[in-house]
Amino acid sequence: MVTAHPEQSKANARRPSAILGRRQELNLQLNQLIDAVILVLALSAAHTIRLYLGNIDGVAMIEPFKAYLWLIVLIMPFGPLLLDLQGFYNFPLQKTFLKSVTQIAQALLWLGVLIGGCSIFFRLNINSRSVLILFAVFSLIALLLKERVVVLYVKSRARNRDYREKVILAGSTEEIRQLANRFTMEQLAEIDVVDHIDISHQSTSDLVKALHQHSVGRVIFVTGQIELRRVEEAVAACEIEGVEAWLVADFIRTSIARPAFDMFGFQPMLVFRSTPETSWALLTKRTIDLIGSMCGIVLLAPLMIATAIAIRATSPGRAIFAQMRCGKHGRPFRMYKFRSMYSDADQRRHELEAYNQMSGPVFKLEDDPRITPLGHWLRKYSVDELPQLFNVFVGQMSLVGPRPLPVYEVENFSNPAQRRRLSVKPGITCLWQISGRNEVKDFETWVKLDLKYIDNWSIWLDLKILLWTIPAVLLGAGAR
Repeated sequence: MVTAHPEQSKANARRPSAILGRRQELNLQLNQLIDAVILVLALSAAHTIRLYLGNIDGVAMIEPFKAYLWLIVLIMPFGPLLLDLQGFYNFPLQKTFLKSVTQIAQALLWLGVLIGGCSIFFRLNINSRSVLILFAVFSLIALLLKERVVVLYVKSRARNRDYREKVILAGSTEEIRQLANRFTMEQLAEIDVVDHIDISHQSTSDLVKALHQHSVGRVIFVTGQIELRRVEEAVAACEIEGVEAWLVADFIRTSIARPAFDMFGFQPMLVFRSTPETSWALLTKRTIDLIGSMCGIVLLAPLMIATAIAIRATSPGRAIFAQMRCGKHGRPFRMYKFRSMYSDADQRRHELEAYNQMSGPVFKLEDDPRITPLGHWLRKYSVDELPQLFNVFVGQMSLVGPRPLPVYEVENFSNPAQRRRLSVKPGITCLWQISGRNEVKDFETWVKLDLKYIDNWSIWLDLKILLWTIPAVLLGAGAR
């Protein structure tokens, strides 16, 4: 694994925290939101304890919590802002405990000054100063604990390569080495550099082969000394594959349009992105997936149990069928379905390939003799897809997205552009699903629908597809 150069880390630490990429900015905003909630809870806890102490003889009673609500107006926006100004969110993996305590204490001190100034200027009453003292103590402890939890979480993910994003570095050998030495600990906790491609000597096909081999979603190009034609060929290959191409661009001013510019840590990059970028909308999509799959599993549990029993009772074999499918960027995962075919379906597939009614690498047969009588009903109403709610829950799939294909079908893609449908997380339902499913017999049309979804993605499009899926499933449109 590459390591961060200490001098570079120190230099980065002196740079303004406002220089952030989209992913880092999203993490910062989420951190600040959590800290705002922590500060409000600390104020509530401080008031509750002080109110309880008022029942003891000799201790004065205080006003109800509503008398302190005006403090929340100051604490929620200015608390995280003051923490940010003290550098609390910078390089959490490299900070000492004393450094964190100092940053929080200074932020709380300035927050106290702000509260005191507003109290005097606007003549707002603070009935009990002990509430503020307890608030400061609780906030300090809570923020330190939260930071420690975040650090432990990040370190645990960093130790597990499955949770780090796979990245390929491309450029000349020397430029790659220099770039790797500039990576910080926080960056190395997020990525797993799986390969180095020297595009000044290696061909574009070597890069494409590495993309397939490692299932990466991002290639970082550092190309100051390489012929532009070679860079263009490599970036074009990434575009066809639906893989993000990040170009180191120290020479580019930060005023460049955001759709073509991003930051990796503190390293300016040109980004040629053909998929939805990291945003609150994607975070909302994952939240919808998590809540939707959880509700679906709970509400549909009786139906899934009854289906499993019916499958076991009507045909020999397991109720759940598991198959390796290609996920985001082609990464294989085990997808679950209720078994709708006889147990020897895979062995009999080769006998039926001559009757395939779907163009391209996908195998579809209208009256497939391998489907059980119960399986026809399961497929018609998409009941066989319900176990995929567990795939959605663990993050391997989404509720909406291109349908995941078996690994062997993806390996038989004839057109490299077809792989761009792998550039987003696969889903249970999609435009193909609500467009007649198996009535769409041309694989190219299927791919066009998937790419249309990717190019026009939004939360509202997902919601529309989910709503359109309900009548499509109830009517069994295009199902076999």
